Amino acid sequence: MKSFKERINETTRGGWIRAGIWGTLYVAFVIWVAWGDWKSLGWMALLPLVIDMFTTKYINYSWWRKYKDTKPALYTLFSWIDAIVFALVAVYFINLYIFQNYQIPSSSLEKSLRVGDFLYVSKMAYGARVQQTPLSMPLVQHTMPEWLGGGKSYLDWPHWEYKRLKGWTSPQKGDIVVFNFPAGDTVCLKMQNPDYYTLKYYYGEGLIQSRKDVFGEIVTRPVDRRENYVKRCVGEPGDSLKIVGNTIFTKTTSPQPSPQERENGWIQEPEREGLQLNYLVRTDGHVFSAKYLEKIGISIADRVQVNPQTWHFPLTQEMKAELEKNPHVLAVEIEPETQGGAVYPLGHNEWTRDNYGPIYIPRKGDKIMITEENYWVYKRIAEAYEFQPMQIGKEYEFRMDYYWMQGDNRHNSADSRYWGFVPEDHIVGRPVFIWLSIDKDNHSIRWNRLGRKATGRE
Repeated sequence: MKSFKERINETTRGGWIRAGIWGTLYVAFVIWVAWGDWKSLGWMALLPLVIDMFTTKYINYSWWRKYKDTKPALYTLFSWIDAIVFALVAVYFINLYIFQNYQIPSSSLEKSLRVGDFLYVSKMAYGARVQQTPLSMPLVQHTMPEWLGGGKSYLDWPHWEYKRLKGWTSPQKGDIVVFNFPAGDTVCLKMQNPDYYTLKYYYGEGLIQSRKDVFGEIVTRPVDRRENYVKRCVGEPGDSLKIVGNTIFTKTTSPQPSPQERENGWIQEPEREGLQLNYLVRTDGHVFSAKYLEKIGISIADRVQVNPQTWHFPLTQEMKAELEKNPHVLAVEIEPETQGGAVYPLGHNEWTRDNYGPIYIPRKGDKIMITEENYWVYKRIAEAYEFQPMQIGKEYEFRMDYYWMQGDNRHNSADSRYWGFVPEDHIVGRPVFIWLSIDKDNHSIRWNRLGRKATGRE
């Protein structure tokens, strides 16, 4: 066996350069991971292994290369295995700590982000979240593809506690945010929309459990394996929020505001250019042409004719004004708020989709006296997110920051009005730009959307 001195002497300049580059990257990564939790600096003990790969090579990672001439088939096999393993590991760490791709699946953010937009989502903006289920298939959220047999794509053990690395900022009002679906902890596999808790409210737990043929098996999922959602942050930790006639108002208050705080200080949130509401368009019986509706900006999926005289469209204010100019249009009336269904907390308020709150959005360290009035608002936080007892008549201290998320397509968005607060440990990242956009109506590329910012702060 070669001595240490011999191995050092045989190391090429290129080997030292590669060792320096990869060693520096590894040290920087460990410091980033350990920031605020310096016990994690123990991972520095692996630095000699990183250096050894390019210099002394005590561990022969490329032992299979010796078969290039003697056993070419074996050499080729291990060459492919080596390339695949390297690619999977690289993709795993990039996807986990730097960025991931995300496709807009629904119209909840039309016209800000459109169905068919593919987003570059930065994990570093809010700080990458350490994987809580580390043993998982890369690029698969929770279920293996059918051609690989289906089933879970992750192992429940080991399960790591929530930790977020140092980021540049935290979610702010106006940001478009990707997060794990808070109500996605329990899922009916055959009926995943609406969520399990809404199904239980309308149908009852007994029926759901007995009718597996309709609802399917009921499964639970850890935080980082729940579906990814994308909405706009409209309320930050420490804000109070209310909705009056579809207009959002917020203010910063104490956890238990005084009567004066409750009445004063409300600020109307700016209405986004792409904000949409549902309207009933009443006509003299005229049938709109596809070309006319396309010109206005109404997609094929949104063209609903209720009866010969009435159409149902989601419209921005500009689209509404354009329709009102049409001589065949008799009236454009907003959709009744009763069509929005029950809102959070289900069965324990008289709020509606269009007139909601006021509600206080907790921040970490807040202490609130739990009353019969606010118990149902915060009960899910204690039971499902923080796993600690909450009792009426006793003070409760919150362990995390919470956010309020809503879609810009207000009447076609399942958001915080229906399932409540988004905990900080559910935050995935912030979309940065659109790298691809496919028109859902004609399956063509929307070239004019490529490269557009997707931060929500334009």
